Order: sequence, then structure tokens, then C-alpha cells
Amino acid sequence: MVSTFRVEPEQFSQLWGRNRDLYDRGDMSPERYWSLLAQNAGVMLELGKLEQLRRWDVEMWAHENRAMVEWARQVGSSEIKTAVLSNMHRDMIAYARANFAWLGGFDHLTFSAEVRLIKPDPAIYEHSLRGVGVQPAEALFVDDRETNVQAARALGMHAIRFESESQLKDDLGQLGFSILPLDTNSSRPRIAAPSRNG
Repeated sequence: MVSTFRVEPEQFSQLWGRNRDLYDRGDMSPERYWSLLAQNAGVMLELGKLEQLRRWDVEMWAHENRAMVEWARQVGSSEIKTAVLSNMHRDMIAYARANFAWLGGFDHLTFSAEVRLIKPDPAIYEHSLRGVGVQPAEALFVDDRETNVQAARALGMHAIRFESESQLKDDLGQLGFSILPLDTNSSRPRIAAPSRNG
């Protein structure tokens, strides 16, 4: 992507993020998003490049973390309700729904472009909470962005910023969460004390 726009990686990151919220919220089409990025970079997109950029953008986010998928399956197979709350543009949503069978194991899915809201807007958290039928104090939210974690806490949710699997496991254990991710050196889940639905 960087070579397509003939900019340095840091500049590309800034340009990529400039209109990303609008794109992920579904307020901007792929054509408009990538055309604006090209305009801001001072380049003209070659014919057919738009479709390649859309594919690359999906591929960039399409890597599964199998340990986390398995942890979500373990949580979902218990009495704890589970949900996905993700900022995701329509191309990525279509890919995820077509290729991630494990999404079917969640009780509710909230994708930003489908509800026209994005994290950290409180309204998208409230939409997800309604989807699983729990109050904020009953919910645990895990995300890799601090701003999203802080927004969840402001609503009264328990929230953990994901930085690594081992760190998540430690933080969950400190909360007394009932099911922890698999130990990287073990094939069995470690179970802690029972906890609230979330």
C-alpha cells in the first residue's frame, strides 16, 4: 500500500487514518475513501488499483488469532454470553461473515458499518449490551485500543486492554474471570473462580 501512494510509512499511516472513522462507520464508500487518500498523497490511482487496495485492506485485517478464537469458544460454551463489537468497514464485514465460521459461536455481533456507529461512541457499546441483554456492570470488554477501553469503563463496563495473551490471562485472573486463555505451554484451559456473565 505504501508503495502505491509513494509516501513514507509514517505518512501513509496518517493518511490511512484521516478518514478511517467515516469509512468504518459506513459513511464513506471504498471508492471515496481510497480516492481521497490518493488525493491527499498527491498521486493518481491507476485503473484497477482500487480493487487491489480493497483486497489488501481486507487481507491486512484477516489474520485469525487461533488462541483467542479458542478462548472465545470456551467462554461461549459456558453460561457466559459473548459478543463481537468491532469497527469494521463493509468489505471486511463481508469477508468475515463469509470466512470466519467461529463468528457463529457468539450470541451477538455488532459491526460498525452495519449500525453506523463506531467505537469509542458510547452508543455502539449500548447497542452491543442490548444485543446480549446485559447491563454495563455485568459486561467485560476486551480491546487493543486504550481509547476504546476507557470509553467502556466510562459506561460502567469492566474493561481490559489487550496487549498479549499472557497479559490478558493475568488481567482476567485478577478479575476472577472464570475461563482463562490457554497457557502457551499447555493444551488445557486454566479455570479460575466463577464470575458474573459478561
